[in-house]
Amino acid sequence: METIDVGGIPVGLYSSKDEVVSELLKSLGEGEAPTAIAINPEKVISAKEDEGVLRILLSADVRYADGIGVVKVLKRKNAGSKSINRIPGCELWETLMEESGIRDIPVYLVGARPDVLDKTCSKLKEQYSTPIVGATDGFYSDEVTVISQIKNSGAKIVTVAMGSPKQESFIAKCKGNGVSAIFMGVGGTYDVYTGTVLRAPELARKWGLEWFYRLSLQPKRVFRQTKLFKFVWLYILRQL
Repeated sequence: METIDVGGIPVGLYSSKDEVVSELLKSLGEGEAPTAIAINPEKVISAKEDEGVLRILLSADVRYADGIGVVKVLKRKNAGSKSINRIPGCELWETLMEESGIRDIPVYLVGARPDVLDKTCSKLKEQYSTPIVGATDGFYSDEVTVISQIKNSGAKIVTVAMGSPKQESFIAKCKGNGVSAIFMGVGGTYDVYTGTVLRAPELARKWGLEWFYRLSLQPKRVFRQTKLFKFVWLYILRQL
């Protein structure tokens, strides 16, 4: 997949979530163990400020744009030669879960509260017949044991809902311990999927204002939004 640099991070020029899923499953079929990481303005700025975060993001096999700001940078640098769209991580994850049910690919889920994780597993089995071979909530106490459980489960898709960069760090440890599977960090996706947290209205998503919707519901997030403002400033200065 062709990539374009966004603030030091190569991001794939994907036009749809199906294109990303197809690449992941093709790699799995070829005996590889790809990692998919969503790239948004917050992660771009975090990577600029922390070399450890940058190394984790660069270690991913598939980096897709899940942030309207990143898409704008890609489109400006791509000069319109290819259709590039934002790939919402929650939608990509759900499509991957659907495909796992169709192809009978074993899945392991990590993260979220115990009740949310239980609801997620139940809904996936009912909606997509997703073959879930194990699940661990985000409040575990022994990381080594969890990684061992994942490895022994035979899972070929592992999705981790811990928030960034914690989930990416966990994924790196799993791969370092020999877990061979598709890995995907999914943040708060389980909460959205189960309706525990409401997703932004369609109009807000269409105009790239999901961040504003979340901020209106959780004003404390304003401190996290400083990274977004830094990203916008660098975009204006053409330094991304």
